[in-house]
Amino acid sequence: MGELAFLIAERVGLIILLAFILVNIRPFRRLLLDATPANLFKLALIFSAFAIISNLLGIEIDPDNHIMRETILWHVTPGYSVANVRILAVTVAGIVGGPGVGGLTGLVAGTHRMMQESWAADAWFYIVSSTLIGILSGMLYHKNRRHFVVMPPWQGFLVSLVMESIQMIFVVFFSPTHLKLAHFIALPMIVISSIGTAFFLMILSLYFRQEVDTRAVQTRSVMKLAVRTLPAFRHGLQSESARQVTDLILEYTDFDAVGIGNTEKTLAFAGAGSDHHYHDMPKADVPRFAKQALQNRQTQLAYNTGQIGCHNDHCPLQAGMAIPLTLGSRVLGVLTLYFKENWQLTPVEIQTGEGLGEILATQIVLGEKERQAGLLRDAELKSLQAQISPHFFFNSINTIIAISRFDSEKARFLLRELSTFFRSNLLGANQSKIPLKQEEAHVKAYLNLEQTRFPDKYDVEFYSSVDDQVLVPPFAIQVLVENAIHHAFGNRKTGNIINIWITKSGKYLEIRVADNGEGIDPAVIGKLGKEKIDSEQGSGTAMQNLNARLKGLYGDSAKMQIVTGKTGTSISLLIPYAQTKQDLNTEGASI
Repeated sequence: MGELAFLIAERVGLIILLAFILVNIRPFRRLLLDATPANLFKLALIFSAFAIISNLLGIEIDPDNHIMRETILWHVTPGYSVANVRILAVTVAGIVGGPGVGGLTGLVAGTHRMMQESWAADAWFYIVSSTLIGILSGMLYHKNRRHFVVMPPWQGFLVSLVMESIQMIFVVFFSPTHLKLAHFIALPMIVISSIGTAFFLMILSLYFRQEVDTRAVQTRSVMKLAVRTLPAFRHGLQSESARQVTDLILEYTDFDAVGIGNTEKTLAFAGAGSDHHYHDMPKADVPRFAKQALQNRQTQLAYNTGQIGCHNDHCPLQAGMAIPLTLGSRVLGVLTLYFKENWQLTPVEIQTGEGLGEILATQIVLGEKERQAGLLRDAELKSLQAQISPHFFFNSINTIIAISRFDSEKARFLLRELSTFFRSNLLGANQSKIPLKQEEAHVKAYLNLEQTRFPDKYDVEFYSSVDDQVLVPPFAIQVLVENAIHHAFGNRKTGNIINIWITKSGKYLEIRVADNGEGIDPAVIGKLGKEKIDSEQGSGTAMQNLNARLKGLYGDSAKMQIVTGKTGTSISLLIPYAQTKQDLNTEGASI
């Protein structure tokens, strides 16, 4: 049995070596990350090859349990048996690819094993056992592969123990020498193959950890890039600003080429292929997938030159993505990112590109809003934007950069929240009323960013008993919440509670924000919301603007009520209850 154990360990070591080589090939790693039907089929073919290799390296055993010395086992002598490690390949196939990959790998492995028996009628059980094991191990597949999770090696060891035991049950009942063979091969096959499975998964886990590190590095790079690109779009999307940004993207990312265009032409291009992708390229020459992104308002992925749609047959760019730059219903332009090799277009790069597109779209509109500030019809909203945009943006960016060093997933979440906050801010600037759902998302995005900057300082609860499509003035809730955060609690670090209630009171919608802070100075309570206040805690401009907007929208039907004391403050807004969209002003600013 010692000799058999050594030979099995030798085969397992070879499989592990092949696995290590394979994981270092980037196209294979993309198959693990992007679970499309085509990629899963390719995975099944790869693991089937592993299983066939395991069969060919099998150890032939005669009826008296003597080991036969064969380098490559093309055929099995009638009445003889084989010890091999194909179940290792089948089990791992199921764990990393799911029941489909595991089942198909098991079917191929079992069929090849039966072929080694010259299609003997009593060898059918190899097909049944291998397919069953592949499907069962596939039940433990992590579908959320984009989160870079793979089964821990110790769990893989236990799963493999079970799967090898199932195979051994089939051996006992259907092999030529039944229990005699099982007694000889069971212990080394079960234990050593299970150890091999654990090592296989350990290699995959090591790779996935590297991917997490890559994400963290890319997140930090994108954050730094966001800070650098903000000044470039100070005057909106123009040729000069687009050229600055394409150069910056090349500097901070791994893309081989970058293009930025508006709805009419490519404004700027940098990187490989600049001889035929150029600045101010007319729409007729713009790559087809960029036009499709503008038309469909969806990210377009290209894994070959044909899908890119470049007019130059010698273009060095083999893969890329075209990301529409949108805000609400408006299409601002398109960002195109390219690679020289199609295997470089991984899910990580796709998420990086889409996140970058959201940042640029927001920055373009921020810049355009600044340029057109004098033309804004709503002076109060303009004032609100002037207060929150630059200061809040840079504080949030610095916070996200810091978090990305130890929690890249949270940094990505906060980046999406920052995008939501500014998108809502800009959309609200062009509307007199918005659905409660939109305002709630805006407030929650703001709170998530604030609570990340000041963890455990605020406890905020949101209660709503009305339809989320009821119409409210934009920023109404956000102003009250921000007022509580900045002015209610003084220097108190913990135990700060803010409650938000949205209820229907007869024909009115009541918005109430209450805190357990220090209360409002009685000397200024009568002025708050009506005029500017000369106070060390603030001027009250935001509350004054909010009250003026309510009066402008609803006249005397709108009311602001303030109740304050030593145990806190409650501010209520009463406005007419409305669910129709007739009052919505959906006119968007143009670029």
